[in-house]
Amino acid sequence: MTKLLETIDEPQRLSELSLPELEQLAAELRTYIIQTVAQTGGHLAPSLGTVELTLALYSVFKLPRDKVIWDVGHQAYAHKILTGRREAFTALRRYGGITGFPCRTESPYDAFGVGHASTSISAALGMAIARDLDDRGEHVIAVIGDGAMTGGEAFEALNHAGQLGKRLIVILNDNGMSIDTNVGAMSEYLSRLRVMPQYNKAKKDLEGFFRSIPHIGDTVLKTAEYIKDGVKSVLVPGGIFAEMGFTYVGPLDGHNLRLLREVFSEIRMMDGPVLVHVHTKKGRGYLPAEIEPDKFHGVGTFDVISGQVKKDEGAPPTYTEVFGQTLVKLAAENPNITAITAAMPGGTGLKVFAEKFPNRYFDVGIAEEHAVTLAAGMAAAGKRPVAAIYSTFAQRAYDQLLHDVCLQNLPVTLCLDRAGLVGNDGPTHHGVFDLSYLRMMPNMTVMAPKDENELRRMLITALSIDGPAALRYPRGTAAGVPLTDDVQPLPLGKGEILREGGDVCFLAVGSMTANALQAAELLAADGIATEVVNMRFVKPLDRELLLEAAGHVKLLVTVEENVLAGGFGSAVLECLADAGRTVPLLRLGIPDRFVPQGDRSLLWEECGLLPYQMAARVRERLGRTYG
Repeated sequence: MTKLLETIDEPQRLSELSLPELEQLAAELRTYIIQTVAQTGGHLAPSLGTVELTLALYSVFKLPRDKVIWDVGHQAYAHKILTGRREAFTALRRYGGITGFPCRTESPYDAFGVGHASTSISAALGMAIARDLDDRGEHVIAVIGDGAMTGGEAFEALNHAGQLGKRLIVILNDNGMSIDTNVGAMSEYLSRLRVMPQYNKAKKDLEGFFRSIPHIGDTVLKTAEYIKDGVKSVLVPGGIFAEMGFTYVGPLDGHNLRLLREVFSEIRMMDGPVLVHVHTKKGRGYLPAEIEPDKFHGVGTFDVISGQVKKDEGAPPTYTEVFGQTLVKLAAENPNITAITAAMPGGTGLKVFAEKFPNRYFDVGIAEEHAVTLAAGMAAAGKRPVAAIYSTFAQRAYDQLLHDVCLQNLPVTLCLDRAGLVGNDGPTHHGVFDLSYLRMMPNMTVMAPKDENELRRMLITALSIDGPAALRYPRGTAAGVPLTDDVQPLPLGKGEILREGGDVCFLAVGSMTANALQAAELLAADGIATEVVNMRFVKPLDRELLLEAAGHVKLLVTVEENVLAGGFGSAVLECLADAGRTVPLLRLGIPDRFVPQGDRSLLWEECGLLPYQMAARVRERLGRTYG
């Protein structure tokens, strides 16, 4: 049998294929996605669930004239393969390869760059408005799902779209999952739509009615099949969407290619906003991903036959695991501790907490803003909430952190997982801005641990502070240090000297402390006595230790896995300026640009954060300053 996939370089070719050929192509796409992601890692389960949906869309609509915006982008691997990137797909998420999410600079078929949830309808509506202002005729389609409909921005956009009445298509890809199982009223509403007796009865009644028409009943039934399988809101109330001004179609079987093509062919002729509710299965076509869709949502390399994810035997625990275990222990001792996540109980290490303390655990869905203000409300009522959120997603709750938490000086603990460069997920997921935006918030304490044992101490410290506190820690395995039995809080705002020296002093934060120690060894081999300080606190700074170091060294070096603009190095410069001290200072960190995807060590090298690069920069600065 000819491999159809090898003949598809542009999506225009799909309209020429028969239904059996499209079904064959769906199977080939799944095989290719599974085999590739097994080697590169990536978002496997959500992309497997949208293969038929992608084929149906792209065989009916005319890309790139028509615009398709994939919310989050977790679902878009078939999209990438079918839009001229089939061969490039083998380098998915690798340094120099194609990104794991739609990206406007990568392809004209990527209509809008994504990576964070719930943005597609807003972007699509903006494009529809621009289309109408320019009197053009293309279709604009937002594909939202994978839990993104739990985000508030999606409803803001639906409300506006319904008010404007623009020609817009929203496809709700409902697979019952974001990363972990969906939560909240919207999830329950969609579940009721899928199983409500009125829906099934309406389908049967409609079919019976059509078949009863003499001579033409079967023909009418065949051409109206999409109505039978996707009963519109006049038969099954898609109430909330209809009230917002949308024509509701669904729920449809999202793996029925014939049905999807017929429905899309019909709705492309409709005016006004239309919402098509499609029900798909996350992980479809790969049994391990169907059984454990959360495990295969974003997965590392794995064995295709067994489905076993490849792990380094004997590796230390991850920072995430250490955080989760420590929080459970502390919660057993303090009944006021609560835990909050924004749809990521597994990713943030809160699954064990949820099992141990279900009444004190709250998954709010993809709604970081709500998560933070919810925590503020708990804190105002006497609880000690811990909000565990990826650093990149906490950016969405900036105003809530500033206004609802810090302004009221409430004891909310913000635990920022995936801080720093996260690797292959790329610039949409790098957590490199948190030190900058957190340290300028009054009342906020900001910490970063050098290892997993210090992470435990920082969590205890944060929960003892009578005000807001944030600690940030990187993705992946921890340093591998022994975990002590007696874990005590840290003295507030105090760093520690790890290595004595007299010529140069590294002031290091969090993950960069180990790199600074290695750089100091390299400099020592050149006869340059180098001190290393683990600052621990970005706010409040250890002003006494900092000024003492400034008084006896030739060069201060700040090192952080955060953007240099407004980060830890900026805080040190401000402290020195306020004290009237002048000393040569070298700032090392993330430059003023978005860092691409790739293995973390490659990205450190690109940013000049490997030990040999740090040592070279120090030698250069000393040579330039002192000759």
